[in-house]
Amino acid sequence: MDNRSAAIALGVALCCLGAAAPATSSKQMSDGKWWMTRNLNVSTASSYCYDDSERHCRRYGRLYTWEAAQLGCRSLGNGWRLPTDGEWRQIARHHGGVGEDSNDAGHAAYRALLRGGRSGFDAVLGGNRSKDGRYERLEAHGFYWTASANDSTSAPFYNFGKGGLALNRQPDGDKAMAISVRCVRD
Repeated sequence: MDNRSAAIALGVALCCLGAAAPATSSKQMSDGKWWMTRNLNVSTASSYCYDDSERHCRRYGRLYTWEAAQLGCRSLGNGWRLPTDGEWRQIARHHGGVGEDSNDAGHAAYRALLRGGRSGFDAVLGGNRSKDGRYERLEAHGFYWTASANDSTSAPFYNFGKGGLALNRQPDGDKAMAISVRCVRD
């Protein structure tokens, strides 16, 4: 499937699930996998618009608990799923690596994968919703779930941090918090 066909297919899937889709919704990245180039914006149980504002959902996508993130990606069909920790680490390595894996503390990967970066991944800093319902860190951090789980309460996630201009891997995210999602398929 070429880029245009994938974008059309994902656009139709997002449209029919009630989310607005851009003209180019996915791209085959340097790791050989198809990644969404916008944050997931499919309404599911345990997903939220930042500050409960639809305007924020249109710009940043929805924020999902770990369980909701998995359901949201699978709802797209056609093999879409939440990426594993290894898949996130691999795409980051293609652009310099996350903080602990890189020679520059994750700065190159941050620049390449952030909106407007050379990769076309276009990550955004959508903040989070804490498990007690507080919205935090909009335009300061872009947090993204992995499908990998440590145990019943925690999973790793990836953090685009504006303050340090770096991409870092966070090993122990609380599955009850709600953060951004990118879906992937082979």
